[in-house]
Amino acid sequence: MPTVHTTYLGDLRTEATHLQSGTRILTDAPTDNTGKGEAFSPTDLVATALGSCIITTMGIVARRDGIELPTSELSITKIMSKDAPRRITGIEIDIVMGPSDFDEMFRAKMEQIAHTCPVAISLHPDLQQVVRFTWKETEPIGA
Repeated sequence: MPTVHTTYLGDLRTEATHLQSGTRILTDAPTDNTGKGEAFSPTDLVATALGSCIITTMGIVARRDGIELPTSELSITKIMSKDAPRRITGIEIDIVMGPSDFDEMFRAKMEQIAHTCPVAISLHPDLQQVVRFTWKETEPIGA
């Protein structure tokens, strides 16, 4: 059974529907490739998928260990080739983990997941993946 149904709407725009949930995503060609850039581009979705996969997989493993990850934020930068063929050459992800008092062993485990989530290991090995972590510390009570 299909996972997603995509319709080309014309003018370099698509609408993808996640069949299980009904959630819809629009894509546009980017402005540097004759598009309007009014929505995610397909290559933006690849970079987004990597970041979302990393943090989701971290959450799954943490939950399995009885730990709830704090609210965290990711900044994702997609790097496109300058020459033909047009392709993604790199994805840089900066992850700021919400306040926590995780020990170094747990942090190392989470950082390893960033390089072994399903999307990370599915992307071509020539695509450079750079993932940087910043771990916010929990404020002491009464500080």
